Amino acid sequence: MKNKDKAEEVLIKLFGSTSRAGILTLFFENIGRSFYQREIVFETGLSLQAVQRELSNLVELGILKKRETSAKVYYQEDLRIEP
Repeated sequence: MKNKDKAEEVLIKLFGSTSRAGILTLFFENIGRSFYQREIVFETGLSLQAVQRELSNLVELGILKKRETSAKVYYQEDLRIEP
């Protein structure tokens, strides 16, 4: 896949969802803070299914990072910029 095609795919995924926009707003208004799924559901007012789907997409895109503990899975923005 060409870089241009990949960039277009990322942009479509990034801006193609109001759920995704709500989750991104939460994270970028709270830079450096980790959230777990139920917190995100509570804070955004989105359904659990929508949150799970969008978290998966955002982790795959490299916008969020995922950290697992023995009790919960935490998500945080990933501000590392890699070429």
